[in-house]
Parts: sequence; C-alpha cells; structure tokens
Amino acid sequence: MKIKFISLLIIAVLYSCSKENAKILDVSSPNKAVEVNFNLNGEGKPFYTVRFNNKTVVDTSYLGFDFKDVDDFEKNFKINNTSTSSFNETWQMPWGEQLDVVNNYNELKIELQENNETARLMTVVFKVYDDGIGFRYEFPEQANFKGDIYINDEHTEFNLTEDYKTFWIPGDWDIYEHLYNTTKLSEIDALQFANHKNLAQTYIPENAVNTPVTMVGSDGTYLSFHEAALIDYSGMTLKVDTENLNLKSNLVGSENTDYKVKKTVPFNTPWRTIQISDNAPDLIESKLIVNLNEPNKLGDVSWFKPMKYTGVWWEMHLGKSSWDYGMTQDMSTWTDGGKSHGRHGATTENVKSFIDFSAKNNIGGVLVEGWNTGWEHWIGFEDREGVFDFVTPYPDYDIDEVTRYAKEKGVEIIMHHETSAATETYEKQQDTAYALMQKYGMHAVKSGYVGKILPKGEYHHGQYMVNQYNNAAIKAAKYEVAVNAHEPIKATGLRRTYPNIISREGLRGQEFNAWASDGGNPPEHLPIVAFTRMLSGPIDYTPGIFNIKFDEYKKDNQVNTTIAQQLALYVVIYSPVQMAADLVEHYEANPEPLQFIRDVGVDWQQTKVLNGEVGDYVTIARQERGTGNWFVGGITDENARTIDLTFDFLDDNQDYEVIIYKDGKNAHWDNNPLDITIEKIDITKDSKLSVNLAEGGGFAMSLKKI
Repeated sequence: MKIKFISLLIIAVLYSCSKENAKILDVSSPNKAVEVNFNLNGEGKPFYTVRFNNKTVVDTSYLGFDFKDVDDFEKNFKINNTSTSSFNETWQMPWGEQLDVVNNYNELKIELQENNETARLMTVVFKVYDDGIGFRYEFPEQANFKGDIYINDEHTEFNLTEDYKTFWIPGDWDIYEHLYNTTKLSEIDALQFANHKNLAQTYIPENAVNTPVTMVGSDGTYLSFHEAALIDYSGMTLKVDTENLNLKSNLVGSENTDYKVKKTVPFNTPWRTIQISDNAPDLIESKLIVNLNEPNKLGDVSWFKPMKYTGVWWEMHLGKSSWDYGMTQDMSTWTDGGKSHGRHGATTENVKSFIDFSAKNNIGGVLVEGWNTGWEHWIGFEDREGVFDFVTPYPDYDIDEVTRYAKEKGVEIIMHHETSAATETYEKQQDTAYALMQKYGMHAVKSGYVGKILPKGEYHHGQYMVNQYNNAAIKAAKYEVAVNAHEPIKATGLRRTYPNIISREGLRGQEFNAWASDGGNPPEHLPIVAFTRMLSGPIDYTPGIFNIKFDEYKKDNQVNTTIAQQLALYVVIYSPVQMAADLVEHYEANPEPLQFIRDVGVDWQQTKVLNGEVGDYVTIARQERGTGNWFVGGITDENARTIDLTFDFLDDNQDYEVIIYKDGKNAHWDNNPLDITIEKIDITKDSKLSVNLAEGGGFAMSLKKI
C-alpha cells in the first residue's frame, strides 16, 4: 500500500495552569465548522462541548472513569500541559469505497493530573475533522498508577441540546440483529426488546442503544455516535437519559468478573466518535472512523481480491437443503442411524454447480456452508465445545476434488467456520484450519458465532470476545486469509490497520426475510442501515434475491423489496465481498437482470453519494477500480418517489452507454415485486435524468464509456 504524506505541521503550545486559573481550551476543524472546547469545573471535573456552524450541539459533557479497588477518575484534576497540532495526509486503501483517503485534522491534547497526594495522570486527546470529532483517554506510564487496572465503567457523556429524531437499535450485549426504531431521543425505550421472540440470545440490561446511532436535528444537523479502534477493550453502548437528553457510555460487561475491562498501564482507550454534517449524504462519505485507526500493519495484502460470490447458504434458509449430514431439517433427531438423510447441501455435486455458474457469470467465489462435521450438535446444546471440526469434511464433500475443480474454473472457494460461539474449540483449531485453507489456496473465510458465548457468562460484545474476533483475524493474516465475520463485534475501522478484516454482518440481515415470523425486514430497513450501521464499515448483507416471494419453499415469508432494489444493493450497501445469494435456477430464469450482477464492480476508485435522507432513500455512484466504469444504485422505503439525477461526476467530453434497471410501471414490493424495466440510453456529464422508484423499490445503472 502506498502512503503519500502531503503535509505534517506540528505546533506545540504549552500552558501551565492550576484549577483556580484554568483557561478555556479549544480546537477547530480545518474548515472551522466544528469546534471543541475543554475545561474543568469548580470541582476539577473535566468536560467538553462541541459546536457546529456556530451552534452548540454537545453541551457540557463530563469525562471520567469508575475503577475497581482504586479511587475513580472523575474530579479534582488540574491541567498540567496542553498541546495542539495539525496533520494532513492522503493514504490509499488496498481495497475499499475509494482509493485515496484524506486524513486532515487538528488535535488538542490535555495532560491532566490529580490535585492530591496520589497525583495520578490522564491525558485526553481530541482530533477534530471537518466531518466530526474523535477523542480518547490515554494513561501514560507513571509511578502512582501502574500495573493492572480494572474498569467498572466510563463516565463519558454526550449531553445533547435538542430532542433529536433518532434512528436506533437497543444496547444489546449479544447481537445487533434488531430492526431500527425511529423516535425522538426522549422516547427511546430499549428495554421493550429485552425478550424479543426472534432473538434468542439477546441481552439488554439498560435503556441503552448500540452504536452507530444517528440523529437528525430540526435545523438539518446530522450526528452519528460510534467508536473507532476497538482493541482489547469492551464494546460501548450508550445509556439514554430521556429526561435530560443525555447519552452516557455503558460498557459491555461479563458475568465472570466484577469489572468490565482489564488493562495494564500504559494504555489508550478506543476513540469515542461523533460524525457531524449538515446533510445526510456526507455521513456516508465520511472517513472519520477509518482515519482514527492506525495505518496498515500487514503490508502487502494483494493476495486478497475483492469479489462477488455465490454459495451453499440461501437454500438452507429456504429449507431446500440442510447444513447437517445426518439429521432432520429441524436438527432435533437422528435419521438412518446417523447416515445421510439425503438433504445435505454441501455435496461435491452441488458445490460444482455453483462453481460452474460463477465461472460463467464473472463471479469470483463460492461459499460452502455445512461442509465440515459437527452440525448435528451445533445449536441448542448446552455444551458445544469440541463439536465442530474445522478440517474434516462430511463423506459427501470431496474437498480435494472441489478445490481442484474450482481452480480449473478460475473460482475461489470461500471457507466457512461456524464456531457455535465455542471459543476454546476454535482457538485450539485455528492454526490447523487456516493452514488447511492455505494448502488449498483459499484466501477468505466466513466465520460465525451463533448462540450464547462459551465460556458461559461472556457476551459477544465484551472485552473477552473483542479479543477473540481481533486475534482470529490477526492470526488469519499470517496464513493469507481474510475474515468476513458474522455475529461479530461492531466494525470500528480496524480494516485500515488489518486490511484482511474485509467485512462482517452486525445487523439484521437478508436471512431474516426467509425465516423470521415478524414479516422480515421492512422496506425502510436498508434506507436506515445506509446511514447507521454502514457508517461503521462494510456489510455482508447478501443481496441479489430474484425469487422475491419464494412460495415454492416458504409461502409465509418473502423479501420486502422489488427485484430492482435487490440489484441496487450491490452499489448502495458496500462490501468488498458481495454475494449473489439466490439459487442458481432463479438466476438462470432471469438472465436480463442477472446481467447487472455480472457487470457490477466490487472494488471502487471513488464513491459519490448523490442524494439521500436517513430512513427514506439514498442514491450512490461508485467508480470501479481498473475499468473506470461507473455504477449507480438508488433505493427507497415504503414510499414511491422520483429521483432526479445529474452526472457531473463523469468525465468531460465523453459519451457513456447506460443500462438502467428500474421498477416497472406497476412495481410494488409486495403486490408486484418482479416488475422491472431495462433500458439502454446514452448520456454525458451534462445529462439529467429522472427515475421513478416504486414502493420498496429502487434502480441500478451501469455506465460505460463509448
């Protein structure tokens, strides 16, 4: 990866001030729109405020810590020193939404010391960008505060100045697979979802929200709260004070300890982030989260190639086949004394059919789920340790033949590791499993962590599991393996530091349309996701379902979009691995819309968000690396609308051939989801175009130079 440093300006300004003579300290973004002020109150409690376009958006918000066995860090501080600096670089993504990323911020560093005999030290660092802020706590090496430190919780506040319209999911310690709610900040009630019937492993102990949580103000101010560089720490939820419009950090804990985080001084916390904009599209274009992470530590990762993929996955959710080899569909009883029941999906023959289809249709990979032994006891059993074997295939899956055939066809097999959240079993087998992948030339693995975490008492988003996810990916890089994690910890921009962290689930995905009893994901789901979950990083949402109703398998379920929106998702919902998720026969029955999946890129030179509003609609244009071709995707919620497009992102004096895949005149996500119109036109940079989107609909466009 090539890194270009444009400029680095360091200006150090030292202050010496006591609690009685504290000065207001401030730092502004390079364009002066975002301003952070820091100070201590009369008790020596540190606090900050944030202004955007000369308006206070975060008022007096206190900072501090609740420690176990030692005095808290909350008050009685003095400011020893402060320093400011400016930084400006352009770095390059080895894969991503764009090639060049500008990392330009002004920094304020405040060195605090307790004003007592202990005199412990803590530094607060603010980085202020044009698109928001990040701040973190740093604990330097010191004589009076050393060794292991046990954190009960942070006292990081975000004190808001308005009852914002808020798009949120509950602060669940185990999953992110909730539908988004749209309420005022003062109306958030997360505890109502504590016993969700479709989410067996949910745990919501407080009226809190998970991040990213996005808000829209009455004056068109947009805020999104999250965190960056989550390493060896607990995930942060935000506890909501509905009366005072206050958010406060609430770290994910464990039943096995009487603290939430264990650290050793010196250490830094993750960055606490606020993305700030006066328009919704800029939230998506922001690179604040990745910029707050350290540069690439892996070096050359060209062994991973962004790709589209098919696979043995959707058919199991439909009930056409099963993951297990010797049990019935509901995985509750043995049949034939443990012999195959004949419904196993990951057979040599079936996988070869996906390889053939992928090779014919410009699709680079095939995912194979259910290939390895252990699926008979993977869920619903109290003790799942030792169940899965990550190197031993079922009798009807010839891994040697499958990988040979795939290589012959120019297709890569994507490995699948379902851990069933049995972490010790996976740890013990990781080296062997990754070595097997390396032997067969497999460079991508989809990992899963379904179920309650083992050891008992741990949660998916606590410090224990943060380390599990991160360490698995770091180890995978040694074997040239990239990780697409499901049931994961949240994305926090670590893909910059470890570019083999390629994608993850971390939301209510496509499979809920196949088996949830609550009607699946409503049409508004993805227009919210684009401005919430997607701000944190790539999403493996598995688009491309053509058989919208799937009456052949499940008459009571369906995908709640039009087929045109399923095409649009390849552009709108970003991931460097994009699945063509439907069955081969459903694609072969619809060759015209399939052409867009054949053509669409997956790795981008640049991205432009053309328009959008949180929860309503969004239109995104992306230029493919290498070819220079552009692709545009637009989606809407349950409301039909007309999108007006201009093309000023195209090259001057150049004609483009455009294929438009759009909702037909009578299209509707429920009544007529397969109504699609495909047109060819020519355009230039000066062209204008209006596209009608049906209820729950969308459109996709490919633009190639003539």
